[in-house]
Amino acid sequence: MNYRAPTQDIRFVFRELAGLDDVLALPGFEEVNSELVDAVLEENGRFVEQAVAPLNRAGDTTPAAWDDGKVRTSPGFQEAFREFAAGGWQGLQHEPRWGGQGLPKLVAAATGENINSANLAFSLCPLLTDGVIEALAMVGSQAQQDLYIPPMLEGRWTGTMNLTEPQAGSDLALVQTRAVGQDDGSYRLSGQKIFITYGEHDLAENIVHLVLARTPQAPAGVKGISLFLVPKFLLNDDGTLGKRNDVWCASLEHKLGIHGSPTAVLLYGSGQGEAGPGAVGYLIGEENRGLEYMFIMMNAARFAVGIQGIALAERALQQAGAYAAERLQGRALEGSDGPVAIVHHPDVQRMLMTMRALTEGARALAYVAAGECDRARHAADPQARARHQAVYDFLVPVVKGFSTESAVEVASLGIQVHGGMGFIEETGAAQYYRDARILPIYEGTTAIQANDFVGRKTLRDAGAVAGALAEQVRATVAQLEARQAEAGEHGAGLALIARRLAAAVEAYEQAVAYIVAHAREDQRAVFLGSVPYLMLAGLTLAGWQMARAALACVARLQDGDAEPFHARKLATAVFYAAHLLPRAQALSASILEGGVAARYARAAENAE
Repeated sequence: MNYRAPTQDIRFVFRELAGLDDVLALPGFEEVNSELVDAVLEENGRFVEQAVAPLNRAGDTTPAAWDDGKVRTSPGFQEAFREFAAGGWQGLQHEPRWGGQGLPKLVAAATGENINSANLAFSLCPLLTDGVIEALAMVGSQAQQDLYIPPMLEGRWTGTMNLTEPQAGSDLALVQTRAVGQDDGSYRLSGQKIFITYGEHDLAENIVHLVLARTPQAPAGVKGISLFLVPKFLLNDDGTLGKRNDVWCASLEHKLGIHGSPTAVLLYGSGQGEAGPGAVGYLIGEENRGLEYMFIMMNAARFAVGIQGIALAERALQQAGAYAAERLQGRALEGSDGPVAIVHHPDVQRMLMTMRALTEGARALAYVAAGECDRARHAADPQARARHQAVYDFLVPVVKGFSTESAVEVASLGIQVHGGMGFIEETGAAQYYRDARILPIYEGTTAIQANDFVGRKTLRDAGAVAGALAEQVRATVAQLEARQAEAGEHGAGLALIARRLAAAVEAYEQAVAYIVAHAREDQRAVFLGSVPYLMLAGLTLAGWQMARAALACVARLQDGDAEPFHARKLATAVFYAAHLLPRAQALSASILEGGVAARYARAAENAE
């Protein structure tokens, strides 16, 4: 099945939901207009369809390979990465002063989705590099920025994030990698890091590792972690590559999916380099503030992984839809002369519509969040920037958690649409399910996102941002109700959406109120419902975007300015309301009954 970038839906979300025109009017985007954005989308679609998507299968069947510390990537990855670099795709959203193109994050979200859809394993390399660039741009020294950011933007170098150790998974307080200061101001690092995406490869001439480590006198726990820049090759005084640093790839992990992405075990200070024992590193910012700095990269990566979830869901949807249109099996429910394509069977329609509704709802929510990020960075008014930043911060764990959990559901349904053929590797449907399964795990599991969503995003302001978003959802419900009478044949659809969205936002508000009221007195009960709360928020807020999409489509249909796309989009929005929004009541109920459930869960634990 040939992948096609969903450019029409992307443009619709840009203009009708995410406010592209308003974003382009912000200070800093004077050189960007809608025609340029359209050209970027068209070229991005061409590139990923022709150069990246055809490598997806090869990356799965011929994984990256390790040989004595060196890693050979999957067939075709080198050539595709060279084209990626030459096209300037790494620098799309980064500042022009270092060689970036300075486009909005909203545009980068779409091009990022497309490359991830085309080949998830390939795209992980630029994803992590984006995070390194963002971290250095915000907290690196001027010298570090000038030395390391331009080559990464050019695609000559790539970047990684080194957090996890064998004894320190999500609990970074247990990090043991040591960094000892040297007379010249550098540090020598020793330790082991695991699960390092593209920690070693043959795509670029240098790799910039951002590494969490402890100095000898650092306090215990997360307060004693510092962040260091450790290049694979040290730089000469003129900026050219010098000696090989003491960073060694000991092995690659054998994984369930994303086989084309080399996941490395890295040894720092094992005596393998040319610059003496200990990996030479450079402190970023101040000592003991490493976790704070790393969160810059982690938040960028978490949003990007949410985009990966949407991308994977889109690819699985396209595959399942193409198969269902071609596969002849069974007779039509109303009767037929012979077998019909399975797309005509009601339950196959249900599965495909569920896949489409989850994918398009998650896409809309993520792009709206990206637009909020652009406003937070570029709005002229400081108060407006702070307001938009609060909304973006609130939405990041939702985008990450909801989109990636939805991707697993969508990929699983894709296999079901294929039937027995979906369980066979040759059809390709199984790869999407295997690839999708990592997404709710890395860059912070769904539970970690949910804990952050409760603790930092909801309780910190006593539910203020959560409540403000609920007010906007209710305003959309009012719009739907007001438009019903004049919507003609589409009035019933708008009425259904209004009814179900009103019930969903009420369930969401009840959950927020419960969390704010009970967090102090019954913390365990609140956090037992943290993942349901995250999914409830994602379901409701994505449903809100689909409702807004429905209003836009009805307007186009009534004006006679519609295309078949708008009728399909409206149908998807109605389906979302009818089949997905009812989940909100069940999720809310599981949160509101948290106190009783938590007591019994603790009793069961003690009984064992």
